[in-house]
Amino acid sequence: MQIRNKISNPKSQFQKFIFGICFLFFAINAQSQCAMCRASLESTGNVTQAEAINDGIVYLMIIPYILVAIVGFGVYRIYLKKK
Repeated sequence: MQIRNKISNPKSQFQKFIFGICFLFFAINAQSQCAMCRASLESTGNVTQAEAINDGIVYLMIIPYILVAIVGFGVYRIYLKKK
């Protein structure tokens, strides 16, 4: 009887990778402003400007995660080719 190791199963690893990437994008709707930025923008009463600042902060936060994911995926593919 042969026991399969789930860790070495490429399909299982790919599913975990996709789940991890999708998990990162769930934080997009979070309020990303610091307390001082939020107080400053709320005092002016301009909701559009506050939303724009919030979107910009989220955009700047996501870019490093995407770059790390791309590099990680490249390393993963190189690792699979060596096997």
